Amino acid sequence: MSRVIAVANQKGGVAKTTTTHTIGVALARLGERVLLVDLDPQGCLSFSLGLDPDGLELSLHNVLTGRKLAEDILIKLNDVSILPTNIELAGAEMALLTRTGREHTLAKALAPIANDYDTILIDCAPTLGVLTVNGLTAADEVLIPLQCEALSHRGVAQLLDTIADVREFTNEKLRVRGAVATMFDSRTRHAREVIEDVRERFGIEVLDPPIPKSVRFAEAPSQGITILDHAPKSPGALAYQAIAALLHNDSR
Repeated sequence: MSRVIAVANQKGGVAKTTTTHTIGVALARLGERVLLVDLDPQGCLSFSLGLDPDGLELSLHNVLTGRKLAEDILIKLNDVSILPTNIELAGAEMALLTRTGREHTLAKALAPIANDYDTILIDCAPTLGVLTVNGLTAADEVLIPLQCEALSHRGVAQLLDTIADVREFTNEKLRVRGAVATMFDSRTRHAREVIEDVRERFGIEVLDPPIPKSVRFAEAPSQGITILDHAPKSPGALAYQAIAALLHNDSR
């Protein structure tokens, strides 16, 4: 039975896509069958895997509007598979607004292929709109990438409110697995204070270790790879591998 993890934070620039991609590849290299779902109309996850979002003939837009099945758009790559997307997904979001049971559209689309995978990671859009609610409704767990900088956690309370609503109305089993502290600068006391504040204020587990800030993360996507290949011995690569191992051990 597959485990579905939504990677969500309505604040942009928190390394959400990097977290989804890197953990996905790391889990695959631990022997898991991994599916990535690009639920962001910007298509950053698709691009990060070496695809051209603008050149896609079929994308998640076609699935969520009922024109294709998930298996019809599935692309298998070296380590993982992906349901890719592009800006057309924004149109699907508008179409879903008028559909009965719209929150369950992604979950129903994934159901026929879910058992082909051990872990499905959903890269949610940086909003709390119908697409993100679809991701949360389809998920068993939520990972919250959290930038270790001033004011970065102001939106966490709003995200947790949305998660509570999803639990009440569309997915009672949903739980927060924890936060992933990104762009961590160990030289500053402030970064450590942000992590402690999140733990104390919201009661969320912040997974260890934090992901250190590094230019290596910005260099990797243009090559269609993760930091695991671009700089495999770097602190950032080792940190993501450690978190992936933690998640891998959850299901053992």
